Amino acid sequence: MVQGTNGRRGNLPCASTSFVGRQREIAAIGALLSRERLVTLTGAGGIGKSRLARHAGVLQASDFPDGVWLVELSPLREASSIALCIYEALQLADQSAQPAVQVVAEWLEGRQLLLLLDCCEHLHQQVAAVAQELLTASPGLRILATSRRPLESAQEYVLPVPPLPLGSVPGAGEGPDGSAVELFVDRARTAAPGLIEAGRDDEDVAYICSRLGGIPLAIELAAAQLPEMDLNHLRWALCTRLRTLTSPNSVQDTNEQRHLSLHTTIGWSHELCAPLERLLWARVSVFSGGFDEEAAEWVCGAAPLQGERIEPLLAALVGKSIVQRVTTPRGPRYYLLDTVREYGQEWLGELGEAPATAERHRDYYRWLARVGNREWAGPDQVGWYDRLTTEYANVCLALENCLASPAPGIALEMAGDLWFFWAGCGYIREGRGYLERSLAAATNQPPGDERFWALWALGIVAVTQGDFTRVEVVEDQCLWLAEQLGAPEAITAARFLTGARWSATGRPAQAVALLEEILGPADGVGKPFAVHLLALGMKTFALLQTGDFTLAAQSAEQLRKECEDRGEQWMRSFALYYLSVAAMADDNAARAALHARASLAIRWRINDTFGAALALDALAPALVAPDPDQAALVIGLVDALWASIGRSRMGSPELLSAREACETLTRRAIGDDAYTAAYRKSAQSDIDTGITYTLSLRAPD
Repeated sequence: MVQGTNGRRGNLPCASTSFVGRQREIAAIGALLSRERLVTLTGAGGIGKSRLARHAGVLQASDFPDGVWLVELSPLREASSIALCIYEALQLADQSAQPAVQVVAEWLEGRQLLLLLDCCEHLHQQVAAVAQELLTASPGLRILATSRRPLESAQEYVLPVPPLPLGSVPGAGEGPDGSAVELFVDRARTAAPGLIEAGRDDEDVAYICSRLGGIPLAIELAAAQLPEMDLNHLRWALCTRLRTLTSPNSVQDTNEQRHLSLHTTIGWSHELCAPLERLLWARVSVFSGGFDEEAAEWVCGAAPLQGERIEPLLAALVGKSIVQRVTTPRGPRYYLLDTVREYGQEWLGELGEAPATAERHRDYYRWLARVGNREWAGPDQVGWYDRLTTEYANVCLALENCLASPAPGIALEMAGDLWFFWAGCGYIREGRGYLERSLAAATNQPPGDERFWALWALGIVAVTQGDFTRVEVVEDQCLWLAEQLGAPEAITAARFLTGARWSATGRPAQAVALLEEILGPADGVGKPFAVHLLALGMKTFALLQTGDFTLAAQSAEQLRKECEDRGEQWMRSFALYYLSVAAMADDNAARAALHARASLAIRWRINDTFGAALALDALAPALVAPDPDQAALVIGLVDALWASIGRSRMGSPELLSAREACETLTRRAIGDDAYTAAYRKSAQSDIDTGITYTLSLRAPD
């Protein structure tokens, strides 16, 4: 059974704090998911819907052999992006031009998994429509959604999430379950160890939790204030503040009371922040999906924070539970809970800073795209993959801000600079959408570099998707524009698209001649060097198609050397794949396996599942003679990986024929029963584990 495109059984993040209470809700969710297709957890902001859904997902994981997958919808602004967001969360690698919802539906067919659709309220009707289509396609699919309002789907079962029980609070009318008190004590012990003493402080703690209505976020924010004040002061401050804002006749509805308690607690936390901390809180609310210190300094460092050290202010907000901090390989990364972010955005609007902060956010990620484009074909390629995939939500937000800008050239520039991210990091579908939108928005813009490179990037994306009708249209536009610009680098890049199209559509000899003509010295950085490597790689592929394996191997060796001289990895993995194919044609199985494994290691590191599948397809025939049992395992593994991509060998007759020939030889070597057993074992295993094992195998003698 395939566990997602990267082999993991889901993508649930590790919880940063302990989970408290909710046993009734957990049991109810488990029972509902056993019989209902779509369950929606509803409740006010801060009630703990997202945390409850994630914890329930962890506990229910064993019931879903294809995993539990979290889809965070809060950053979305466009309903058309819902299916694409699910596609990205599942880490699918279908690079065709099919609609994302169709790709997801086809991939889900026959699988048993749980989707957690988090924060649906702002797009609830559109989420319901997508959910209906996916549920129809996949009988084994279950969806657990969180929303402040029902999705209004015919299949939906709505489970309201109440506040945490208050326990034996006088007059509260609650049972013995005191999860609200338990949560407060747990967080207080972290914030101020030794401050609360059992027995002595029970009444104060119970009163505080009662005044906060059992709302988890309000309780956590209140507990975070204990390093600054003792328990009596906290109780008095809460009592005074809530009494001031609530008169006997001002609030009649219980839900409104809870909302007021939460909003009041957040506002009180805001007041307890120093002025610069409040300002930073407002400004970091512009981020989507988290941020690091460098981004915060760039986006939030305008006066009066200009020249201030952002890190101590962030640390103070972390200490007050306003900002969440997690440790990553690149250093600390910071997040705001949705309700806290909303408060910050309200404050940012009241300050009149929202447009300027959004512009600085756009400019930071525009700069990041520009630097990434310049440095991609170099030694820090893997680092750029890690960085931009982490920042993907912010990249999308910045592009949306670019598209909303009155200067459409900004969107063209950023989308074009990100060509390497779209083509090299598995974001083909997303890239095509942004490139086409950017080009459409700038229809009346005078010809310029930005338009050319955005068109060229669209051509690269279309080549990868196999949409050669679109490639032909784009290459004509690129050639015309390059001639208007009179830029040799642009002319070379445009002609590369022609060579790529010829190579992939049955004209390899003509492609070789054209690509040799445009190949020059490997000078320059950024796009010029990247275009040179792409042209050399496409020439090598075309030579393989002509059957001239000797020249193909020489060309692949040249590509590998030039990549190694610059520390480039992505195109180097192509060179290794080509060398593997050429070595196998020369009956050198040991060398073919060595190159295929090296290519696989690079591809898997940057989550290039398409390239990893090609590398495994090159490895399998190299193993047939020396170790047919390993060959059977690899065939099962690569079939599972192609299934996760959604298109078996892209439908290529050559690749499909090679796969069948490899299976025939392997069956002949070990027998049908042994082949079937090994194949099934591998095809049903975890893909990550299978690839790790495959990479560890000793090369055949």
